[in-house]
Amino acid sequence: MKVDALIRAALAEDLKTSGDLSTIYFLPRNARLQARLIAKQDGVLCGRKIVDAVFNRAASGARPRWAVKEGTPFKKGVVLATITGGRNLLTAERTALNFLQHLCGIATLTHAFVNEIRGTRAKIYDTRKTLPGWRELAKYAVRIGGGNNHRQGLYDMVMLKDNHLAAYKDLDDRVRAFRKKHPRVKIEIEASNATEVELALILGADVIMLDNMDAGRLRRQIRVIRRSNPRVEIEISGGVSLKTVARLARLGPDRISVGRLTHSAPAIDISMKLAA
Repeated sequence: MKVDALIRAALAEDLKTSGDLSTIYFLPRNARLQARLIAKQDGVLCGRKIVDAVFNRAASGARPRWAVKEGTPFKKGVVLATITGGRNLLTAERTALNFLQHLCGIATLTHAFVNEIRGTRAKIYDTRKTLPGWRELAKYAVRIGGGNNHRQGLYDMVMLKDNHLAAYKDLDDRVRAFRKKHPRVKIEIEASNATEVELALILGADVIMLDNMDAGRLRRQIRVIRRSNPRVEIEISGGVSLKTVARLARLGPDRISVGRLTHSAPAIDISMKLAA
């Protein structure tokens, strides 16, 4: 879903046909308000343009004045932005915060993973494990946090996982046919044991994902792949956490994919408070 459509949908589910009853009936039509967006915990800022768009649409063109740049770490208590406008600032408040808190959460968690593996060859990648409609925004937040985007969807890269490998026959022929028709599209193959790694190498995978292997097996299979074809990118996936990612990175993969960046990053606590 495009971001503008997502913003419209988010506001529509709050307002329906009756609008913001609390604001319409309890605040003067000509009220002038000034609000501050305040960080209640440390984080990395992400989502300025989305928040701007929410206030622009719902609050008659009100535009935040940001004190912190996109992608910049901030501390608890910092005023991230100030906003001046009419009573519809309160109409936009929750929708703007929903976007901002979730995007900052993804960027903050990604930043933490990236910091854990500094000094290694590995890079942090996201996955397709995103909330429906949030793919574009979630992957943007990963980039802001210093991570990298895996495939955007099913359309831009081949990934042959366990179910594909179980269902397909004549994989050699299928891979050759695909390469002939789509020579620039990468093929990634998931492997959970030595036999599947060997198959992925025979099929000429561009990327081999080592899925849910312990450290000993990862070390051995990385060595096998490097000796067989140094050009193949090696990805580690499965149950990666902040406690384990540095140890996994030291094994020498090119990529480490982390589903939790987008499916369960905790929101950053940010509030909007009116000036006295």
